[in-house]
Amino acid sequence: MIIAAAMLGRMATTDPDTADTADTSDDASVPAADTEPSDTVASPRVRRLEWGLMEVEGLAPGKDFVLYPGGGHPWDWATHGTRHSPGIQPGDVRELLERGAVVVVLSLGMQERLGITAPTLELLRQSGVEVHVKETRAATALYNTLAAAGRPVGGLFHSTC
Repeated sequence: MIIAAAMLGRMATTDPDTADTADTSDDASVPAADTEPSDTVASPRVRRLEWGLMEVEGLAPGKDFVLYPGGGHPWDWATHGTRHSPGIQPGDVRELLERGAVVVVLSLGMQERLGITAPTLELLRQSGVEVHVKETRAATALYNTLAAAGRPVGGLFHSTC
């Protein structure tokens, strides 16, 4: 699992002015080809991202999205009780895993105000998937790169704070 220590510290931060801004480019590397299946259903690409608006191929425009190999849908935070704090819930990522994602990209929001709960991180660790945690613009760019490379990638994207 690829989650830089600096990112784990940042997840608890609610003030973007005090957030750790260490370079975490090492967690954005695309792994070796031996983990890339050749017959995977494609993950939809994000075509546009701005504050409060995302456009994803094959889906109606929206604010927040759950994306996975073969599709996606708007991310309804109420489904699993997600809030900025404590953050992304295990149920939010479970769907990504069930839909075949072997790479998971989690966005923290444009101002990195969205946290990730410890049980969510533990579920991801136990599943053995590759995980990337980033600010939304960086998360979207990485997700699109992985999707374009044919990786079975899933992600949770929050387009505001």
